[in-house]
Amino acid sequence: MSSSQFEPLSRRRSVDTRKRLLDLAEQQVLAKGFVATSIEELVAGVGITKSGFFYHFKDKNDLARALLERHIVRERELLDDLFRRADELNDDPLHGFLVALRLFAEMMAALPEAHPGCIAATLCYQDQLFDRTIHELNAQSVLSWRVRFRERFARIIAAYPPAEPVDLNALADMMSTLIEGGLVMGRALRDPSILPRQVLLFRDFVRQTFRP
Repeated sequence: MSSSQFEPLSRRRSVDTRKRLLDLAEQQVLAKGFVATSIEELVAGVGITKSGFFYHFKDKNDLARALLERHIVRERELLDDLFRRADELNDDPLHGFLVALRLFAEMMAALPEAHPGCIAATLCYQDQLFDRTIHELNAQSVLSWRVRFRERFARIIAAYPPAEPVDLNALADMMSTLIEGGLVMGRALRDPSILPRQVLLFRDFVRQTFRP
């Protein structure tokens, strides 16, 4: 058997180890912060040597970058799926957006306990630890939400002009700040219902703002 036949298995094991490191790191960072999460506990938890960690990540900053990149991809895929499903149910821009918010609230309400938090927010709170690459990547992730929701609101305004002028950037940012605030309150009060209720309240606000 040639060595090339072993490569797929070796590659799969490497990918699996990297994923387990990221999964454990995300869990620990959300639970106690980035500073308190050590490389030693990660390698012990995954069952590899420290050199195995450095095979996948050159340092903790590189680990933070990988966590953030994975978070951004997951977040984009989640929102893409929500809006795709909402658009399939209703082609009206306002009603489709309201459906998407309803789906998001239902998804959050289905969690057995309060959401553990957001990697992007956690890294932002400790941004003095990271280099410019992390700062810029985090800023881009935040702006991507603004762009996504602003585009949605622009379509809604075209169909349902509001009675009063609306700052689309501020309205789009409201969704981000509402979610982050809901995550913090839900975790602090151990009440998983806070975030979905906030999303539904925002849904009512949007419906009233662009009332047909």
